[in-house]
Amino acid sequence: MADEVLFNIEDGIGIITINRPKAMNAMNDEVLNALEGVLDKIRTDPSVKVVILTGAGDKAFIAGADISKMARLTPLEVRPYVAQGQRISRKLESLPQPVIAAVNGFALGGGTEFAISCDYILASETAKFGQPEVKIGCFPGFGGSQRLVKHLGKLRAKELCLFGEIISAKRALEIGLVNELVEPGRLMDRAKELARKLINETSLVAVGLCKQAIEYGSSLPLDEALLLEQSLFALCFDSKDQ
Repeated sequence: MADEVLFNIEDGIGIITINRPKAMNAMNDEVLNALEGVLDKIRTDPSVKVVILTGAGDKAFIAGADISKMARLTPLEVRPYVAQGQRISRKLESLPQPVIAAVNGFALGGGTEFAISCDYILASETAKFGQPEVKIGCFPGFGGSQRLVKHLGKLRAKELCLFGEIISAKRALEIGLVNELVEPGRLMDRAKELARKLINETSLVAVGLCKQAIEYGSSLPLDEALLLEQSLFALCFDSKDQ
C-alpha cells in the first residue's frame, strides 16, 4: 500500500488516513489508487466492523484534487480521472460497514465529496467545507453536484457549487452538511467512541441492511422503495443477531 494512504485496524475499527499533510492531503494519482485499493479490501474483510476516514495532521481532511495535474489534462484525459473519483465515492457509500468521516481541517472539492459519501460526518470546530471548483474553471466532478442535492436540497447545493465559497464547520452544521462538531483535540476520540457504540450496541447486520435501504431506496419511487425495504427487513431474520 502506498504511504499516501495509511490503513490500520483497532478492535474492529478500520482507520483510513490520507497521508499527504505537507500537500494538505490533496489527492494525486497515488492517493486515489491506494484509497480505492483499501476500500476494495475492506469490503470483504469481516474483521472490519466500522470504518473511519480522516486526514493526517490538523490542517486538512482532503483539500481537493491535484490541481497542477488537472490543469494539463484534455477533455478526453480528464474523464478517467473523474470516473475514478466517482467510483471511489460510490465504493465509500456502498460499503457494508458504516463509515464515519472525521473531518479535521479543510475539506474542499473532492474532500467534501468524499465526506458526504460517508454515513456520518463528524467535524472539528475548525474544519472548513466547500466546492470551490468554479473558481478554477470546472465544477464538482466526484459526485458532489448530485449528492449535495440529496443531502441539502437543490437551493443549498446550488449555493455551494455556483458561488464556490468556503464555509465554516458551524455553518456546515447549520445547513445539515455535517452531523456533529467537536473540539479539535477530541476528533478521533469521538470518532472511535461512535464506532465502538455501533459495534457494541447495534446489530451490524441490521445496520448494513438499513444502509442499503436508505441509499438505494432514496432514488426509487416510493412503492418500489417500500418493496426494497420489505426484502431487506426480511433478511434481518436470517441473521444470528435476531
